[in-house]
Amino acid sequence: MSQLSAEHAADTAAEDKSFDSECHPLFREVPSSVEFKKLRKRLLRETRQAISDYKMVPDGASPEKTKWLICLSGGKDSYTLLAVLMDLKWRGLLPVDLIACNLDQSQPDFPQHILPEFFERYQIPNKIVRENTYGIVTDKLPETSTYCSLCSRLRRGILYRTARELGCEAIVLGHHRDDALETFMMNMFFGGRMASMPPKLVNDEGDLMVLRPLMNSSEVDIEKFSKAMDFPIIPCNLCGSQDGLQRVQVKKMLQQWEKETPGRLGIMARALAHVRPSHLHDAQAFDFVGLRPNTGEQGESDQEPCAAADAMTEKLFGNEF
Repeated sequence: MSQLSAEHAADTAAEDKSFDSECHPLFREVPSSVEFKKLRKRLLRETRQAISDYKMVPDGASPEKTKWLICLSGGKDSYTLLAVLMDLKWRGLLPVDLIACNLDQSQPDFPQHILPEFFERYQIPNKIVRENTYGIVTDKLPETSTYCSLCSRLRRGILYRTARELGCEAIVLGHHRDDALETFMMNMFFGGRMASMPPKLVNDEGDLMVLRPLMNSSEVDIEKFSKAMDFPIIPCNLCGSQDGLQRVQVKKMLQQWEKETPGRLGIMARALAHVRPSHLHDAQAFDFVGLRPNTGEQGESDQEPCAAADAMTEKLFGNEF
């Protein structure tokens, strides 16, 4: 056992647990601390808010009519996604049928027993799919290239097919707030566009939804929750094993910003939901061509949208300006 695993085991053993027979099997024995209860409640609230804000559940939904395929990789994010959604369903707050799905990509030394045992232990409906995408990726791409794009495309296609076979209307992914911010920064720095991970979209074929209910939740909270729940984490030996990826660099940068100014990532995340097209430069998103004085067409404000400058002005001069 590694030192990190030993420390984790010691921390888990040291924390008091409580037993509750009246909840979903996943939560029947969990930490009894006030901190964990607040964390669990926060994740539930944030997920419910995302589901409501983006209307992820259609009108008239019921477990008999609406199925979601919960994509479980074996990482902390997807375990947390599954647990939170199962908790909401158990409480009667999510009227959909949930099916957990793991795609076994035939990676070397992948522990095939972990997830089936996890599903059986906690009475979770599931589907295990085995496809050798690992062999395809490593055959098609040199070792020096990044595998993420091709691996993701192959994986997504298989999950779409599985969702159709099971009669699901959506596949549900465990991407969170920090993932969205990393994608936004990568698109801006390396792609020359302003785009992120949407919380809800329709696939190219137009027959399935892709949902991300954890979009309001931070990676820090998800990691704390995963450790407290003692999920059997399965490391990725393909994409996750590559060093020097652009996403890794962006993640480190964002984490440093958060360390220097706590709360900054939350502010940045809120910005993704408060877009002002009239103060950007996309002529497709705002009619700059038709913008003229005395025509009824106008932007949202004639002030430059700089929050830092506004805060400093208010601090120095109050309401004088």
